Amino acid sequence: MFSAQRLGFLGSGNMAEALMRGIIARNLWPKQHLVASDVSSVRLSTIHEALGIDTTADNRQVAARSDMIIVATKPAQVVAVLSEIADTLSPDKLIVSIAAGVTLATIQSALKKDIPVIRVMPNAPALVLAGMSCLSAGRSAGEDHLAQAMKVFSGVGEALIVEEAQLDAVTALSGSGPAYLFLVIEALSDAGVRVGLPRKIAEKLSVQTVLGAARMVLETGKHPGELKDMVASPAGTTIEGLAVLEETGVRGAFIEAV
Repeated sequence: MFSAQRLGFLGSGNMAEALMRGIIARNLWPKQHLVASDVSSVRLSTIHEALGIDTTADNRQVAARSDMIIVATKPAQVVAVLSEIADTLSPDKLIVSIAAGVTLATIQSALKKDIPVIRVMPNAPALVLAGMSCLSAGRSAGEDHLAQAMKVFSGVGEALIVEEAQLDAVTALSGSGPAYLFLVIEALSDAGVRVGLPRKIAEKLSVQTVLGAARMVLETGKHPGELKDMVASPAGTTIEGLAVLEETGVRGAFIEAV
């Protein structure tokens, strides 16, 4: 059974840092069991000073020291980095890639050997430990590999297992979705200012309204449409506002965007 004792990060950008912070904050692995590499010495210094983990410019050292290796480089660099470390790997290690758009087949081809691989699509709210990550397993990754990877990504929010064929749809929805909701918050804030609220108050109301609505869906288990109907009284201001949103095609715009 696979059990990762040591974790390595190839690339130490914002998402990698979020994962490290989640692991440390939730005591999933001791910080002494984490090591990270990056092309930037400044970035490595920042990570070391902020989190107290080992850092190195040597990708091969990270791979050699780690049981689970999280590939967090830019997508265009993935094949070159995997080719660089391939001869340090053995089937008792696990590769986890968070590089958007890089398929399991591409990763496995670059490794040139049968190493367990898992591909993950996280999203930006992982930076505040409120992310949504979806994982897809390669041909050699078993349930024990998935369990260890789920442990990492559950540390920064929620995590689900999906088929790789669904990851493009995941990217379109939960990957891009935060940007759409930031736009909604901005628009609601602008609307609040338009009707006379100070900007800071309008922003606070908008943010808390979106957060509260999301929690209602999660915690009540009710369909969003049912909750919408609870708020919309007959001949009230909410149903009038909803009519405007429908007339201007807001629902359809979201569907087309995804």
